[in-house]
Amino acid sequence: METRKRQNKKKSGPLKKTLFVLLGILVVLLVGATAFLGKTYFDVKNTANKVSQPVKGRVDTTNIKDGEPFSVLLLGLDTGEFGRTDVGRSDTILVATVNPKENKTTLVSVPRDTRMEMVGQGTVEKAAHAYAYGQEKMALDSMEKFLDIPLDHYVWINMEGFEALVDAVDGVEVNNKFEFEQDGHKFPKGKNKLNGEQALAYTRMRYEDPNGDYGRQARQQEVIGAIADRALTFNGVTRYKQILKAIEENMKTDLEPDEMFKIAKDYRNCFTTIDNETLHGNGEMIDGLSYQVIPDEELVRIQTLLKQQLPK
Repeated sequence: METRKRQNKKKSGPLKKTLFVLLGILVVLLVGATAFLGKTYFDVKNTANKVSQPVKGRVDTTNIKDGEPFSVLLLGLDTGEFGRTDVGRSDTILVATVNPKENKTTLVSVPRDTRMEMVGQGTVEKAAHAYAYGQEKMALDSMEKFLDIPLDHYVWINMEGFEALVDAVDGVEVNNKFEFEQDGHKFPKGKNKLNGEQALAYTRMRYEDPNGDYGRQARQQEVIGAIADRALTFNGVTRYKQILKAIEENMKTDLEPDEMFKIAKDYRNCFTTIDNETLHGNGEMIDGLSYQVIPDEELVRIQTLLKQQLPK
């Protein structure tokens, strides 16, 4: 049995930019587009409309337009990995609360192997399986019950979109901590310039990492942060059509365009302070499968942190 030590960090660049990429690249382009007339503005607004997709059977009880705190489930799906066309599983899982009253965001990374109930399926399995069984609704319902908080919105991007975003910003640079190989690509220690295919391989490796899945999460966050940096540079802005194409083909959210504008305009101070947390568990083999089993004390700790940031 393996127990991970908890690490809490504030104002961490990569995790901060994780939220900005999944919620933010499109938002930034939306806001920036208002400074232009004609096709640029309508291209960006059209993409916002295309990626907005409500969840049947769920009702949004928050009011972003009135500046209320809200929560969001962020998913990285393996749908487009290696040309797959099935529904896929959530390979990366993040839960965020955004609180304009305290100008703070709390961001929790949930291991994909977390053992939890699949609400609507009647089984107890890995957190990553919820999306495969019931898409956004089961992923939201299951994580809501597990964390005992309301989840107001979702954002997902599939692995093909991850690769496409890297290529859309003309590649990213990462600082690799140790040499390894993955999917036919070699990654020497130190700085590496990666294209989309290489970046996807870089973020997939976990078995050679001494920190396992937690190390992989750190590399995912590093690449996402690098995408954000590139997207918000002059070069990134001039490549806005490629970025929009990658977003609209590979990303969905139930946020409406007006809500995206509101977040960009009135919630931006929430992203100056980021409390980053990881839900840590014990590695256990159950019925021949490897799980992260979360101790009650750790689960209550995370639940309490999130509840403190949401409306009573």
